[in-house]
Amino acid sequence: MKTVIQNPANDSLNSFARSVRTQSEMRKRWLYILPAVFITYSLAYLDRTNYGFGAAAGLAQTLHISSSRSALLGALFFLGYFLFQIPGAAYARRRSARRLIFFALLSWGILASLTGIIRNFWLLAVDRLLLGAAESFILPAMLILLTNWFTRAERSRTNTILLLGNPVTLIWMSAATGYLIRALGWQMTFIVEGLPAVLWGFVWLAVIRDKPADAAWMSEDTRTQLSQQLEREQWLLPQVANIRSALRNPNVIWLCIQYFFWSIGNYGFVLWLPSVIQKGAARGIAVTGLLSGVPYAVAIVLMLLVSHYSDRSFRRKRFVWPFLMLAGACFLGSYLTAAHSFWWAYGFLVFAGSCLYAPFGPFFAIVPEMLSKNVAGEVTAVVNSCGALGGFVGTWFVGLLAAYTGNSRAGFLFMSISLIIAGVIILCLRGPTNDTLTTLPVELEAH
Repeated sequence: MKTVIQNPANDSLNSFARSVRTQSEMRKRWLYILPAVFITYSLAYLDRTNYGFGAAAGLAQTLHISSSRSALLGALFFLGYFLFQIPGAAYARRRSARRLIFFALLSWGILASLTGIIRNFWLLAVDRLLLGAAESFILPAMLILLTNWFTRAERSRTNTILLLGNPVTLIWMSAATGYLIRALGWQMTFIVEGLPAVLWGFVWLAVIRDKPADAAWMSEDTRTQLSQQLEREQWLLPQVANIRSALRNPNVIWLCIQYFFWSIGNYGFVLWLPSVIQKGAARGIAVTGLLSGVPYAVAIVLMLLVSHYSDRSFRRKRFVWPFLMLAGACFLGSYLTAAHSFWWAYGFLVFAGSCLYAPFGPFFAIVPEMLSKNVAGEVTAVVNSCGALGGFVGTWFVGLLAAYTGNSRAGFLFMSISLIIAGVIILCLRGPTNDTLTTLPVELEAH
């Protein structure tokens, strides 16, 4: 009978090899998941915000509609965006975020292209409403997908890479859309910019999987280790029976109110900035596009820095409220200087826009670190739905104020007040928010 002698050196080498393989496969998540997530959200934001350039390029004059009706068209997107977020999040959590996003890509690409074809105001209103409904699935489903793949120590950074699709898109879209409109007209530009979402949908379906257990590019050991770590993080969170119980949480209610006011400033800024710049600088649509991209270039740097330090400290709230209040102060500066100097007012807008985006990563890490995953997706959808209502109010009311006053000053004062209110609410949050959860273990280094 042979005696098998274990070699400790071989065991150590095997353990080291497994560890290296695990770390390598953990890094692959950042290469497989996040580029696809970024591109998808980027396409969503392209088809969401190019309306502002169509409005600046003469959409109302071409369709023979009033300025107030043009503002309503821009705002109807957010009414549709509000309607289907919660059922969309429930489907993504219970069934498949991957399939839901594929359906949304096809739908919104077609609807965005139709914006350049339809000539009747009421048909265009229905199209914009349905476009908002199609895009309403994206953010909650994406955030649910990311919580299936990334740990708490990575959450602010992964959220930020997702949400970077917003300012990065607005940089190149601001320049590209301006030149496309000059070359092709605003109607053909809508058609050209809607089609990539349809094509990308099939790439998304081929690349993305809903959870680690479905990923063929990860070993069984790595899939198990990652899934166990994500489950352990869930054990340390307060367990909530259902969505109804979660919505009675005072912090959830305040987050909904806060995001409503934040979105008034955010979407009012995004959709009406091109018109403000074109009127104030008296330049062509191409130059308007370039000037509109500057705030988003600064926002990218701030978003990356804020998410990095938020993940290092496991603090979220303190990386949100100062930027919102600073954005509100900058809008106030733009309001006070707009009548005297376009360039001073524009400078304030650059800083306001960048501060608007800086805290998105930490903000969307709050809910999944405050509530268990059986309700976190739907609660995020509720918060984002309130943001959609804020986007509707901000887009419509800021445009309406501009139409009635003949300038942008009143609208930016309205956005300033809204953002300061949003900052104060986050500052005053109390109770079991994620800023008190600083002892969760970090067992997997991902990046």
